[in-house]
Amino acid sequence: MKISFLAGLALFAMLGLACLWMASGRAAAGGAPGAAGQDAQVEPRTAPGASPVVVELFTSEGCSSCPPADRLLARLEQTQPVAGAQIIALEQHVDYWNGEGWMDPFSSAQFTERQSDYVRELHAKTAYTPQMIVDGATEFVGNDERNALAAIAKSSRTPKVTVALEQRQDSKAGLDTAALRVRLEPIANWNAREGADMVLAITENGLSSNVTRGENAGAQLGHRAVVREMRVLGRVNSAGSFSAEPDLKLGKSWKRENLRAVVFVQSRGSGHILGAAAINLSAPGSGS
Repeated sequence: MKISFLAGLALFAMLGLACLWMASGRAAAGGAPGAAGQDAQVEPRTAPGASPVVVELFTSEGCSSCPPADRLLARLEQTQPVAGAQIIALEQHVDYWNGEGWMDPFSSAQFTERQSDYVRELHAKTAYTPQMIVDGATEFVGNDERNALAAIAKSSRTPKVTVALEQRQDSKAGLDTAALRVRLEPIANWNAREGADMVLAITENGLSSNVTRGENAGAQLGHRAVVREMRVLGRVNSAGSFSAEPDLKLGKSWKRENLRAVVFVQSRGSGHILGAAAINLSAPGSGS
């Protein structure tokens, strides 16, 4: 009986360790971009009053150096590691890698052009991937976590304009549409001559690709905060304010539960982002 009892205790302990190992494995898998079970939208945890910081990543599924940068961007958005900052991620896939064997399904010439604009504004030598840009003011190699954290912390200490973004409850809105309300409070010491645009972006989480050709052949790549649409809503007026109620048509393949709306004010002169806001796109009538 004594031997049987000790054996039972040992078996119980082994089963307990196995359960802990399996639970930790599931938690690790859930944190990976594109992993099963993590597609549901979760509002990033940020402290009240945190300063919005827009972090843009120019990337491509055809670039072997890009997956680590994609994972870094996802981690920054999910964990919000910088005190005082609300990190708003925008993953933009350029199209100039598409001729190297793999056609990136999320790529657009629009994002290539946007990156080219930054090259001119930031006096960079050339466009490259992965390239990370913080608040339109600082650029560096996109997988450089130390530079990313430092740039985000610095930008969070810069005064920002106040942008309000909410979803309107429109009786005409369906599952494939979204009604928004955007408002910019008057900007102090506004330089109307330089001007600024209010830009809207729609991002989607939980995206992935099985890459069969090119530099990442054989890899399954997961993505968060992929920009599905980006457009200028209008110019900030001469008084330094802005308001609009845009109605959005959502793509048929987009999963609404994974979508976010992002708006930001961007200087026409310097390209610097002056303020931003982001919300999850809830279904009509959900009340959230």
